[in-house]
Amino acid sequence: MTLPADADIDAAELRAAMTAALTDAGGLTDPAWRAAVAEVPRHRFVPAFYLPADEPGEHGLTVWEPVTAELDYGRWLAAAYSDTTLMTQFDGDEPDWQRPVERHGGAPTSSSTLPSLVVRMWAEAEVQEGHSVLEIGTGTGYSTALACQRLGSAAVTSIEVDPHRLEMAAGALYGSGYTPTLAVADGLYGYWPQAPFDRVVAACSFRAVPPALIAQTRPGGKILLTLSGWLYGYARVLLTVGADGTAEGSLLGGTVSFMSARTHAAPAFGNPAHWAASLPETARAARHSPERITAATEEAFHLRFLAQCAGPDTQLTTVGEVVHLVDVVSGSAASLTPEGGTWQVRESGPFKLWQQIEAVLDAYDAAGRPRPEAFQLYVDNGSQQLRLRHPLMAGLSLPRP
Repeated sequence: MTLPADADIDAAELRAAMTAALTDAGGLTDPAWRAAVAEVPRHRFVPAFYLPADEPGEHGLTVWEPVTAELDYGRWLAAAYSDTTLMTQFDGDEPDWQRPVERHGGAPTSSSTLPSLVVRMWAEAEVQEGHSVLEIGTGTGYSTALACQRLGSAAVTSIEVDPHRLEMAAGALYGSGYTPTLAVADGLYGYWPQAPFDRVVAACSFRAVPPALIAQTRPGGKILLTLSGWLYGYARVLLTVGADGTAEGSLLGGTVSFMSARTHAAPAFGNPAHWAASLPETARAARHSPERITAATEEAFHLRFLAQCAGPDTQLTTVGEVVHLVDVVSGSAASLTPEGGTWQVRESGPFKLWQQIEAVLDAYDAAGRPRPEAFQLYVDNGSQQLRLRHPLMAGLSLPRP
């Protein structure tokens, strides 16, 4: 898309204001990253995007309003220099930005991540001058541009699974004077032609650490990625790669989430009523409320990831007041129903899904409710274990990569 001729001039003041705001908020403590944010023209990388409307639409779905310079120049430019994630694609379908229309609901599949998080990720990966980096998930190219501004384009490789998204990003990058190595590739397999790398940073999430990323990282190098799964539990980890091909590192705090790598996305499980029909009539009292993993709290965010490790193929949905758990791999199912201040659970199949999660919650409570930073992830010969130095939480396994 062609941007207005005055956009670069009008953007300068807004970019300076965003840089100052991020600095004041403590998000730009490194002068080199602060200089990069002050220089990179984010508006060139987001010529069109969606913002949520103030009110939900029919059936409570989020209404996503298209934003372009042609539709509303002031709103477009102000949003480009806000510390906000800007959605650019839903359900893998590329919008027709010549005739943009509202969207109702949908699963985001590409975006421009909020600038404070972009810089935080590069900083947490301990990226320094002289490092060669692999970025997984080019998206709009804004994050890539910041890395190029800091390290020089020759040090940056960025891959994207969506060809059209990469084409758009490449145009913005090259048009802004940045020339990193770009390729259409699946992040699960990294990018061997440019390996090895000193740092690997992923802007998507994986169910487990892809072995190719470890193999493509120099000994002593670091990998920063987000782990996720079908319960939509998330944890970020910073791994250090050993000379023997192993890797280990601590989980990081916070409640950051990223879209799943497309090959790791959850499968459709059908109608919850069909799964519920296989459940026994008899129920037992649940030891834990499902709200422990569904509440909008930082602890529930962390617990959902731990629960997910206990049931990596489990998915969750709520219909009315009933919480359904479904495992499309084993055929196991469970439902939790509130009754008189307690929850009643019914389970069927080879695995007792809620019982598995309850065991994790029991151990978590007995261990003193440890924060994410207390857990270490060990990756060795295909085995991926999340461990805590506490006898009651000996270890949780991630799915095999």
